[in-house]
Amino acid sequence: MVERRVEELTTEAEWTAALPILRQLWTDADEAFVRSWADEDDYRLFGLVADGSLVAVAGISVQRVLHHARHAWIHDFVVDEAHRGESYGADLLGFVESWADDRDCEYVALAVRDGNDDALAFYESEGMDRWGHVVETEL
Repeated sequence: MVERRVEELTTEAEWTAALPILRQLWTDADEAFVRSWADEDDYRLFGLVADGSLVAVAGISVQRVLHHARHAWIHDFVVDEAHRGESYGADLLGFVESWADDRDCEYVALAVRDGNDDALAFYESEGMDRWGHVVETEL
């Protein structure tokens, strides 16, 4: 049986291990930009480790926006491509939900890039509901 655990990634070495996984989502972001998130006050990065290897990451913060009184916003949620379909995503999302509940959050929320139908199907299969649309303009 595979040993799985989720831990907060805080050291330089842990962030270095997480970068290749994060860059699977943020393909257009350079390494320095991704590393800068570690300096954000409310951003927390968690990793799911299976048999000693980092296989998934989630970057989250607690916020209050839109219809949510208090919620955990998932900025980044990535299962390493080589490990997708092995239930690591469900395990990590379950951890995020427990983490959020422990911090008196009412919801867990995130945005899915348009066209990422696999991710959307995964989140819906885990009981998440679609709500609204994200609109933006580049400055």
